Amino acid sequence: MANNLRNAFIAAILTGVIVTPVFGLQLVRQGARTLMDPHWSNVLIAMAVVFVGQLLRPWLAIPFRRLKSGLPTLPAAPSQGNKWLVLLIIAAAVIWPFFGSRSSVDIATLVLIYVMLGLGLNIVVGFAGLLDLGFVGFYAVGAYTYALLYHWGGWGFWEALPFAGAMAALFGFVLGFPVLRLRGDYLAIVTLGFGEIIRLLLINLNWLTGGPDGISGIPKPSVFGIPMARSSGTEGVRTFHEITGLTFQSQHVVLWLYLMALLLALITLFVSTRLKRMPVGRAWEALREDEIACRSLGLNPTRIKLSAFTLGAMFAGFGGAFFAARQGLVNPESFTFIESALILAIVVLGGMGSQVGVILAAILLTVLPELARGFAEYRMLMFGLVMVLMMMWRPQGLLPMKRPHVELQTK
Repeated sequence: MANNLRNAFIAAILTGVIVTPVFGLQLVRQGARTLMDPHWSNVLIAMAVVFVGQLLRPWLAIPFRRLKSGLPTLPAAPSQGNKWLVLLIIAAAVIWPFFGSRSSVDIATLVLIYVMLGLGLNIVVGFAGLLDLGFVGFYAVGAYTYALLYHWGGWGFWEALPFAGAMAALFGFVLGFPVLRLRGDYLAIVTLGFGEIIRLLLINLNWLTGGPDGISGIPKPSVFGIPMARSSGTEGVRTFHEITGLTFQSQHVVLWLYLMALLLALITLFVSTRLKRMPVGRAWEALREDEIACRSLGLNPTRIKLSAFTLGAMFAGFGGAFFAARQGLVNPESFTFIESALILAIVVLGGMGSQVGVILAAILLTVLPELARGFAEYRMLMFGLVMVLMMMWRPQGLLPMKRPHVELQTK
């Protein structure tokens, strides 16, 4: 008890030091003067909460210990019953937006974009074990590829989509070479620098990318070449609603974007699942577990790393192109380090290597902030707290993948 009391006291003091500049001291402007308005009550409340929490930590940890062992793990391969369940979920995902509100469908579209990004990063981090903090750079490359092809060449979404994925894959391949000999923290620093370099280039290349203002007026995806809009803007070209005889509603555009995002997310899930079961997927797992043993098996770590970076970046490029189409504009502020941290948190929270876990984490980390808009200013604080708690009591993620193994019977 004395040890708990001492730890609680130290934790409360440290909390006061950290919280005081953020919540305890506020700057107030009065005419030409700037005054400091102290709010010590906020600091004392935070210290009291931490003190009580640390003091009662042994008892509060009991339900979390049950959580650590109570959540299920996923089998290495789905059974026949699970496959039917997957088909049922897909059917529900297709039918649901026809009865949902516009705002909920729009949020679901954003969720699917993060699902694509999470599954792409899961190849690099979860399958190959390569810590990438600059994944948002590939996301930006895909978005700006579509934006530039439209701005300078008048290309449509479906024409630019393969090139967006190919360009992002090329950047992933090029990035793979400088980091071939790096692992762990050094790899994370280099990839972080890559993401920031991409963002700064987008800001400074004013003649090409529009600088900080970015590129606007990017068209939405068409329906197999038929514009999904109120009017095509071109004489002789009929829109989707004119051909079908429907009355145009903006809800239809939101619905179409959701269905396209769902299709791209399902393709990403299918391809990454097949890759995981192929020899390249086994090679990624071998590299993740032990690079020296991987070499001893005759595998080439250079090719394995390059394939992971290239394929993961390709899916980020697809997600970036769709993001540009959904938003209608792109600018460098949409691709900051916070986006990379959020995508990495999706992979870690869901369970590295677990595709269903990544999908669940993408839903939670995207939907919950939208439901708690009243706490928007504390979003990153709550986000960090959740990640700390997860690392303490469930470091393997919400739905970790159960690895296939063989147990020898002891006599």
